Amino acid sequence: MGDLTDKELKNLKPKAKLYKVTDRDGMHAAVTPSGVISFRYQYRVNGRQEILTIGRYSAEAARTLTRAPDALEYGMDVSLAEARTLLTRARRQVERGESPSKAKVEKRTASAEAFTFGGWAEAYFKHKADPRSGAERLADSTLAMRRSVYDRAIAGNLSKLKLGEVTPQRLKRLCDEVKEKRGPAVAVHVREVVLLVFRHAQACGLDVSNPAESIRTSAIATFEPRERALSPSEVRAVLTALDHVAAAPTLRSAVKFVLLTGVRKSEFIDATWKEIDFAAARWTIPAERMKAGKMHVVPLSDQALDILTAFRTMFGVSRYLHPGRYDGDTPISNATLNRVIDAAVERIRKDDPDFESLGVHDLRRTFSTGLNRAKFDERWIEMSMAHAPRNRIAAVYNVNRYLAERKIMLQCWADMLDAWVKGESAKELIADAKQRAAEIHDDELDDDL
Repeated sequence: MGDLTDKELKNLKPKAKLYKVTDRDGMHAAVTPSGVISFRYQYRVNGRQEILTIGRYSAEAARTLTRAPDALEYGMDVSLAEARTLLTRARRQVERGESPSKAKVEKRTASAEAFTFGGWAEAYFKHKADPRSGAERLADSTLAMRRSVYDRAIAGNLSKLKLGEVTPQRLKRLCDEVKEKRGPAVAVHVREVVLLVFRHAQACGLDVSNPAESIRTSAIATFEPRERALSPSEVRAVLTALDHVAAAPTLRSAVKFVLLTGVRKSEFIDATWKEIDFAAARWTIPAERMKAGKMHVVPLSDQALDILTAFRTMFGVSRYLHPGRYDGDTPISNATLNRVIDAAVERIRKDDPDFESLGVHDLRRTFSTGLNRAKFDERWIEMSMAHAPRNRIAAVYNVNRYLAERKIMLQCWADMLDAWVKGESAKELIADAKQRAAEIHDDELDDDL
């Protein structure tokens, strides 16, 4: 094939494998399976065979005026004419016994070394946000949280420094200051962001030590697992974020269903349709599936029944309330709900980087704490939690006691969650529910007796 033309370049189509189209003077156009066209120059210098990537073909550059030779650099997006100008430069370097490919790398490295920490941080964030970065690309929520930590706690102290000036001692002092001012969680994230920015610089070929590797996370702060019960505002944040996470709608509803009912994760995961009584609005969990080894009845609120109706519509052919993604004969995995919650927390941290993690069991703790704060009868709450009574005689006779009261309480709990999501008070809902529970007549206690 003779000299290439712009028309021919525009008509080149990608194939399953990379292929080459010859131009002249050792240059060819390489077409990748993704459709990228780059100009490459193959040559020999000092007895070695080398290839220089001159630049990537740009149809837009071809439509504009050709830039001056001094404005062109290897690796730019270029037109065909500009690529040939750079080819001429490379051929002259080869004639002098110089390697244009090596010169390109040395110039890029020299330019990189001139970068400040702030420049490298921007390069890191740009790379992690670029769809072309493939598996290196970060989720928007994660990237936003790291960007927030950088802007608020790092940039003002380190952005103007050269990488070599960011020493372990300087970084540790910054982490200590941030811990004092903003808390240990933010200080730990400061170390992590610096660690990742330096790793990006190293991956780009820069020979520099990473100061964050000399500092252990435990030297900044340690975190003891703690009991987590969400406040009304945190409930609102989690339930609102759930609506926007990249998960199946039924999985988002499953998380809310656990919060509505206060059951253990295993009790929901292994639940089957034969345990659900839509007419009586009850879920009866058999003794063999309960931690205490006793049957447990869960009164179902309207909101819980709505979720079950959606599940039945989606998963009616499975015996499980929510089967696994690929096999209707198995329930969802033990980790699925926690992954959905983690995604919601990541989304919240875009606006609140200090929002603490939580798991499925924390929803059960939130259920208990929320009802206790509302001062519902402790006996109703303990029965709803399926906690075994301390008194063995009571344990025998009271397994399904307080069903009528618990039905009112759980409906109130569901309405409380809805109110919190709207940013409204639940005081009147609670007062009304307590009054109705106190007025239960004897003929409503048949199930209990």
